[in-house]
Order: sequence, then C-alpha cells, then structure tokens
Amino acid sequence: MKSTDLKKIVILGPESTGKSTLCELLAQHYNASWCPEFAREYLLTNGMNYSYSDLLTIAKGQVAMEEEFIQSAVSNQQLAIGSQQSVEAHSPLTTHYSPLFIDTDMYVMKVWCEFVFGKCHKWITDRVAERKYDLYLLCNVDLPWVKDELREYPDLETRAKLYTIYKNIMENQPVPWVDISGDYEQRLQKAIIAVDTLLKK
Repeated sequence: MKSTDLKKIVILGPESTGKSTLCELLAQHYNASWCPEFAREYLLTNGMNYSYSDLLTIAKGQVAMEEEFIQSAVSNQQLAIGSQQSVEAHSPLTTHYSPLFIDTDMYVMKVWCEFVFGKCHKWITDRVAERKYDLYLLCNVDLPWVKDELREYPDLETRAKLYTIYKNIMENQPVPWVDISGDYEQRLQKAIIAVDTLLKK
C-alpha cells in the first residue's frame, strides 16, 4: 500500500461545530485513525494571545503531525494486508483500506489567518495547493455553541459568517464535499453515508 492509496478525509468548519467529536466517532465506526488538531495543544501550552507568526508555527505543526499519521496508517495497513493468507484476501477487489480522518487542514489555517489578521502566510497557501485529499466534511453551525477556553466566537453571526467563508471555499475547489448538519447522531449518519460512497468508488 502506498500513501496515495490511503483515503484522506478532512473535517473542517467554524469552532464549536463538533469537528473533533465527529472525527473520533468516524474513526471508531471504521476502525481507523484520526489526526487531531495541532492548534489545541499549542494554544493550551502557549496561551490564546497568539500572533500572526504563531499561526505559521501551528500550520507547520499540523502538517508534520498529519504526515506522521499518514505514514503510520500506511504502515499499519501494510502489516494487516501482509498478514492475510488467502489469495482472495490479496485481490484488488477484496482488499479494504481504512480511511484516515483529519481534524483541520490548511484551508482552516488560511481562513484563520485572513479572518483575524487580514493576510495569510505564503507557506500556508502553497500547502493548500499541493496537499491532496479525497473528501471534505464541512460542519455547519446549527449546533449550540459550547464554551471552551480556546473558543473565540460565541455569537452566531460571526460563526455563520465563517461558515459562509468555508462553504465558498468548498464550492470553488475540486474535491467532493458534504455539508454536515443536524444533531450529533444526524451528523454522524450523514458523514457515514458520504464516507461509504467514497470508499465504494
């Protein structure tokens, strides 16, 4: 198995829209791995008084962590395939690769930079152009906002504005994407349908 065989699914959207919860539930459902958001640990360690340069550090940390998860997922699935004994299990028609779920990508970093600072690091926009994914799940803002020490936008108006920014990005890029709305169970079921459709291709 090569890294290009691994289906990479990104969950993105404004804050407090259930992205991390959805990642974790999907990983459990598919017995797969999920890559968490690097920014959370960074901000918990360094505080919320972040600068424009901090966002570049966070972006580079996110990409590095994502690469680690990609390589780990590929290695684990190579081991699993190698342990299969029957010829049928090795046929292209029956071999199944678990996807990798990714909480946040460089689109999120781009939106974050531009929304807060009005500009974006070239390193981030370069990564947006070069990194390839198979499906985006865009989390809508119809969940109640949950207070968290790292969250900045409790008002629905700002969250809706951010959602519109993400939706415009999704509509103007080539990778398939699905809007994920409803309560937690509805979101999970919509996401499973989208992922199943991808995996059957």
